[in-house]
Amino acid sequence: MRKLKLEELNRKTQEEFKLAPKSNIVVVLDNIRSAMNVGSFFRTADAFALNKILLCGITARPPHKEIQKTAIGADRSMDWEYFEHVEDALSSLKKEKYTLIGLEQTDQSLFLQDYNAVKNEKYALVFGNEVMGLSDSILPLLDHCIEIPQFGTKHSFNVAVSGGIALWHFMKD
Repeated sequence: MRKLKLEELNRKTQEEFKLAPKSNIVVVLDNIRSAMNVGSFFRTADAFALNKILLCGITARPPHKEIQKTAIGADRSMDWEYFEHVEDALSSLKKEKYTLIGLEQTDQSLFLQDYNAVKNEKYALVFGNEVMGLSDSILPLLDHCIEIPQFGTKHSFNVAVSGGIALWHFMKD
C-alpha cells in the first residue's frame, strides 16, 4: 500500500470545478464567529461539490487570511453570497423551493440517521453560532431540525465537524 500523489487524485482545476455540475445542497452559516470554521466549511463544500454557501451576520467573508488558512483555495472555487440577516437568506431559499434544515438540538429534532433525504431535492443545511447555536428567530422558518447523536459528556460537536458529518449523510446516497 502507498499514499497516492496529488497528481494521481485527478482533481478538477478551479476552472473545471466552476463549470462542473453541483449538488442541490446549500450551506447557510448563521453568525459563525470563527473564520477558521468558515474556511473548513468552504473546503467541505468544495469536496462535496455543493451548490453554494450563504454567509450571514457576523460570519467572516473571503478574502480573509483565517478562511484561506483552512479553506486552502476552496474560498476561490466555491460560490458564496453574504446576507446581513439570516432570515433574508432563508426567505430567498424558500422562494427557490429549498427544504430548510437546521442542525440544532430542539424538542422536535430528528436524529441525523433517521432523516432520509430525497435524491434531487433541494436542501439548505443551516449551521449556527459555536456558542449560541441557531438564532431563535429562524426556528419557525425551518422545515426540520436534525441533530447528530452523541455519547460522551460534551453537548455538541465543533460546528465544522457537524458540517462534515451532516453533509456526508446527505451526499452518501
